[in-house]
Amino acid sequence: MSEATGSLPLESRGKEEGRLACPLRIAIFGFGTVGSSVAKILVESHPPELELTHVFNRGVERKRVSWAPAGVVWSEDADAVLNSDVDVIVELAGGLDPAASWVRRALETGKSVVTANKKLIAYQGVELERLAAAKDGHLKYGAAVAGGIPVIPGLEQGLAGDRIARIEGILNGTCNFILSNMDEGAEYSDVLKQAQAKGYAEADPTEDVGGFDARAKLAILMRLAMRVIVDPEEIVPQPITGVTAVDFSYAHDLGCTIRQIARAERTNGEVAATVGPMLVDLKSPLAWSRGTENMVILNGRYGGDVVFSGHGAGGHPTAVAVVSDLLALAHGSRRVEIPSAPARVGGEFEVPHYIRFLVRDRPGIVAEITGALAAERINIRAIVQKSGYPADALPFVVTVEPCRSSAMERALARMRSMECLIVNPLELQMLE
Repeated sequence: MSEATGSLPLESRGKEEGRLACPLRIAIFGFGTVGSSVAKILVESHPPELELTHVFNRGVERKRVSWAPAGVVWSEDADAVLNSDVDVIVELAGGLDPAASWVRRALETGKSVVTANKKLIAYQGVELERLAAAKDGHLKYGAAVAGGIPVIPGLEQGLAGDRIARIEGILNGTCNFILSNMDEGAEYSDVLKQAQAKGYAEADPTEDVGGFDARAKLAILMRLAMRVIVDPEEIVPQPITGVTAVDFSYAHDLGCTIRQIARAERTNGEVAATVGPMLVDLKSPLAWSRGTENMVILNGRYGGDVVFSGHGAGGHPTAVAVVSDLLALAHGSRRVEIPSAPARVGGEFEVPHYIRFLVRDRPGIVAEITGALAAERINIRAIVQKSGYPADALPFVVTVEPCRSSAMERALARMRSMECLIVNPLELQMLE
């Protein structure tokens, strides 16, 4: 029995006709966009297996809604809710602190936890899953990656029999909203303001545009799909803030667009992973994703490519995944144990690259660039220069044949010393 509440574990409670005889008592921690959407679904759909009993939030009085059931306890005392008779804590506050302590305390007392907290799962998920198993509870996080798209359930069950060698995906709806609008001619600063006004981006958008949000999600996918436990800090993200309108213009000339892509692959025993803006061929499904949509492409040794696509941001899509996890618990969903082992992110991608320069024009620039590339045995694929730009601020692009990331970085280090540069070159991987 649970030490704090005296309630029976989920598996031990009386069942009838394949579901619990008594509904699971649900407490929501964090009544923001997603939390209120979860409550709305529970109230409007009214699944008999689930009962919303508690809502915790700081300054909870300002969060009260008239449509909530009269019996719901509104509290700003986390301890009181954690010590109550609820069966499942739904953690939707986000971040590591104090969310991690709430989740750990809930699991230690035999409660189950459903969360959408990608940072918590990326950094502490393995430890928390072990704790849940030891206490006969459950930790479910289907909403932590790609919002309402069932990528995690798909990996845990639908693709568990395959060996996934490569992951490519659009995992951040905010960046996809910004870049897909820039693709149609909008300016970065204007679209960012729109994203903030719509609630897609925070006042400080660094987590999204800097690639840190997608990095955490990629680490989770790598554990479930590639069976490797990696430190998210080893995945070095590249921000989208260096991408400008001229890059989309050149990308279109090359038959591509630009999206923030999270990539991971295992080759010859080495694991490589990265997050950043990349050139995507217009024929790729990744190029078709617009607005806040997410997309994940998984390449299996036996099953080939599998694509998951749908809305990855916003309260309702994420809430759908949360409620689906709750219903799975109510129907006796068993813990899916996926064996995984610690690994270092030390491998490299060998792909073509796009390099955009902005220079004060003078003789010898191309010779300096080709010399830096030749020193690393990197072959040039094309040099593209649009007309109509002034000589004192001239943008042009060099694309190169597939090369290792380390060789490209050494060549770029040489190029950054060129006196003609107005800004450092922008280098993007090209997906083919």
